[in-house]
Amino acid sequence: MRKKNNEQNLVKTQENNGAWIAIVAIILVSVSLRPGIISIGPISTLIQDDFNFSYSTLSMLITIPDLLMGLLALPTPWIARRYGRDTVILYALLLLTLSTLVRAFSPNTFTLLSTTVGVGAGIAIVGTLMGGFIKLKFPNKAALLMGIYTFSLSLGTALAAGTTGIIASYADSGWRLASGIWALPGVLAIIAWIVITLQGRKDSPVSQEVSERSVPIPYKNPTAWMIALYFGCTNLLFYAIIAWVSSMYQEQGYSVSVAGFILLTFTVVFMLANPVFGALSKSLDRRGWLAVSSLLAVVGLILIAIWPDASPFIFISIFAFGLGGAFTLSMTLPLDNTNTVEESNVWNGFVLTVGYLIAATGPFSVGFMRDLSGDFSTSIWFLVGITVLMLILTPFLKPNDRSLQ
Repeated sequence: MRKKNNEQNLVKTQENNGAWIAIVAIILVSVSLRPGIISIGPISTLIQDDFNFSYSTLSMLITIPDLLMGLLALPTPWIARRYGRDTVILYALLLLTLSTLVRAFSPNTFTLLSTTVGVGAGIAIVGTLMGGFIKLKFPNKAALLMGIYTFSLSLGTALAAGTTGIIASYADSGWRLASGIWALPGVLAIIAWIVITLQGRKDSPVSQEVSERSVPIPYKNPTAWMIALYFGCTNLLFYAIIAWVSSMYQEQGYSVSVAGFILLTFTVVFMLANPVFGALSKSLDRRGWLAVSSLLAVVGLILIAIWPDASPFIFISIFAFGLGGAFTLSMTLPLDNTNTVEESNVWNGFVLTVGYLIAATGPFSVGFMRDLSGDFSTSIWFLVGITVLMLILTPFLKPNDRSLQ
């Protein structure tokens, strides 16, 4: 009996250790997934001067990753079934890290844009598969772990937004060092995922890899479309603000440093909202908290649109807290509507495809409107309309009855 209890305790200890290793890996990987995009915002004017870009062309450095995050989301679950989830994530992290590093040495527009393609592809593949990994490792704590995941995504965002401009201002190479330094989180993520890969080889084939059973894409499921549209709206707003909020406040007369701190405030508050809403939303029916977060986003952005030069830190904080909560909950919705890892991967792939294709229009639309009108006022009211659409969508985000279509 004592030997049996010792064996049970050993198994439990190993499971706990495995859970903590998985959590650390989730954090390190997710921190590495946003700096390759976010670092462009604070140094956009330096890149613009170096390559003589228009606002519309400059926006492509954020639009391209968004497009790839959408286009690669659907085929990624098939690739994971074919080659193994852990292996695919590892190679995608290598692609992201190398592309981030090489981009810093870009001698021309072609190299700059092609390495940005690599950044977007790496992020797309890893981001699609992380939801299924969380579903597998923590099936009963999906919302909490998704909150940790999105918090860590936002932590990487905040670090890149808050320090890239400072690095560029002090470095002799300007934007190049400030951009390339964000390959370092990728190195840590690669090390963490090598540990996960080695750990997975000790597990049974069922637990380490996704099921071979093919799951249909839920394109006939109305709930899947509503989730994808809501997710698209949150990310359109996020990337549009990341790309242009610093420039917008500089046009209002704020200095480069103050405008940078406004961007940093947005990313930090967004980050803090992620685990808060993940912890508060305990029911599978998350529509109440979705409505609260959407309403906060509406109010904050309307205040910015009406009084763009008044209390920017307060207004951007209201908007960021609402948007951060909406982002966490929208990432959890596909998991709420699925029962297996493979189903989660396919739903995530569908939602990310539709969502990021929508999101990719955000930075470009704002930049294009800025080129046409000469200021950002029209663009901000366009973004207000997107927040209102989010609020309208919330009643339609009730989970399915678990009989997946």
